[in-house]
Amino acid sequence: MKLVRWLSCVCLAMLCSPALAELQLLTEDTPPMSFMRDGEVSGFSVEVVRALLARTGDSGKIELMPWTRAFYLAQQQADIALFSTVRTPEREGKFLWVGPIVVGTTSFYSLRSRNLVIDDLQQAAASGPLALPKQWYTFETLSARGFDNLYGVSTPKQMMTMLKHGRVKLIATEDLTLAGELATVDLKPQDVTAHVPFMRSAYYIAFSPQTSVVRVARWQRALRQMHEDGSLAAILQRWLPHAPMPPVEP
Repeated sequence: MKLVRWLSCVCLAMLCSPALAELQLLTEDTPPMSFMRDGEVSGFSVEVVRALLARTGDSGKIELMPWTRAFYLAQQQADIALFSTVRTPEREGKFLWVGPIVVGTTSFYSLRSRNLVIDDLQQAAASGPLALPKQWYTFETLSARGFDNLYGVSTPKQMMTMLKHGRVKLIATEDLTLAGELATVDLKPQDVTAHVPFMRSAYYIAFSPQTSVVRVARWQRALRQMHEDGSLAAILQRWLPHAPMPPVEP
């Protein structure tokens, strides 16, 4: 009975809600998830968001900006969404979540030429300075695990520059974005060695907490439809052919 009553309330709210404001959809430059190409924002997550806009009938503007600023803005007012955002316990109450749209694996990486052997987290923690963008969830997670060797940087490119020039032995990043991040400093995936996959990360569209729950529920329902009709799988195959399909959430 409680479920029926809740569904009735949601349906009534949908019927009675006024026209919703245009969405502000914020993302960062992280190929192949999102990036600028020929003057237009493109990428896997951008294509998913555009498909969801079309299915929900919402209007929205997609903007590329530095992650720190986007993360701040997405918590300030209604109808702002941040993508793609890893959902962590620390961030749970800061947003309303739609997803996951993709799942990745975070590992430590070193230059292959160093011939490093890192078999566990203890060795990674004792390897010397480990570069990471300060605003990344990975920085939060490793700090919470007691890593006192983290070297906070401002951008993924700065992290890769430090790795390339030997200022740090290790970095930590996602398999989904590794190639794009390496390319910013003229490196390729074959130039690095992966060590100790230590986290599976689910990427979501994170709506500001002031956003209408009716709108967020509509987006989650549209994402489920993309699972069911195969359109999400088709987008994933175009951009990230080796990534697994994300789980379906209610």
